[in-house]
Amino acid sequence: MKKFDFSIARDGFYGCYYPNSRSTDRAMILMIGDSPDDLLAKAAVRWIHKHGVSALAMSPAQKDYGHHNYPLERIGRAVSWLKRLGFRKIGICGASTTGMLSLVAASYYPDITLTFALTPCDFVMEGFYRDGKDGAEERPGDNESFLSWEGRPLPYLPYAYRHPEYWQKIQEESKRKGEMIACRDMFDESERLHPLQEEELIKVERIRGRIVLIGAQDDALWDTCRYIDRMTERLERLPHDSTYRVLKYEHATHFVFPQDMLDGIIPFGSSALIGLCFKDAKKYPKECLEARRDIAAKLTEELNAWK
Repeated sequence: MKKFDFSIARDGFYGCYYPNSRSTDRAMILMIGDSPDDLLAKAAVRWIHKHGVSALAMSPAQKDYGHHNYPLERIGRAVSWLKRLGFRKIGICGASTTGMLSLVAASYYPDITLTFALTPCDFVMEGFYRDGKDGAEERPGDNESFLSWEGRPLPYLPYAYRHPEYWQKIQEESKRKGEMIACRDMFDESERLHPLQEEELIKVERIRGRIVLIGAQDDALWDTCRYIDRMTERLERLPHDSTYRVLKYEHATHFVFPQDMLDGIIPFGSSALIGLCFKDAKKYPKECLEARRDIAAKLTEELNAWK
């Protein structure tokens, strides 16, 4: 695939632009994968290209797989660049932590008119590092938010634990539940210790255009369906200039990716691979596969309607 690289120093954001070979007035910012050119990111690019949309894949920085005080202005610069290139419609798609990031970004930038949020939370998370400190794969930031705006950290839900207990608790929960990674209990404990404040919640009512929220009841990382319910309740309660669609499944795990996107990585083995990561994917392979196929069909509908 043809691509154009962007750097923070030169362009104000880090990412790769992948133009569609077909003429299009639509572009999607993809916050998928740890790097804008890794296997998952490229699969997402091929998937979005198939739907006639150009792609701008983004991540925090080269070889930086954590998120801490990530400036929202980088999304704004990317949106402005796409507009200068002539794109009339701009969307954003994120999964897991970047599902949250996508919602926040869309609430700040009204030029974003299609938002896909896979397994999101409804609050701004605390920042985290993946720098291997003291042998921990991940650790919380030092009083840092996941996101910043105009040089100041956005209010966030602090994690229940600090380093090194944070990663120790995740390992304990993952082993106890038989998951590759599980931290749902930690997030529940975080809310118990620090009841969410209004300033920490994502202002989904500020988002323009179309919002699609996707989650599964068996998510091992956090209770995304509860978070989605709180967002829909907020939208029902507050004035907003958007429409939304909720896709919730009993069995789909944290990896609620469209099946045809995963097929671009492993054509015949994605279910088995996800089964190695999450217990429910191994226990309910048929249901999880049906959910991912349904997600693929529903997101195709959304992209076609966005034309």
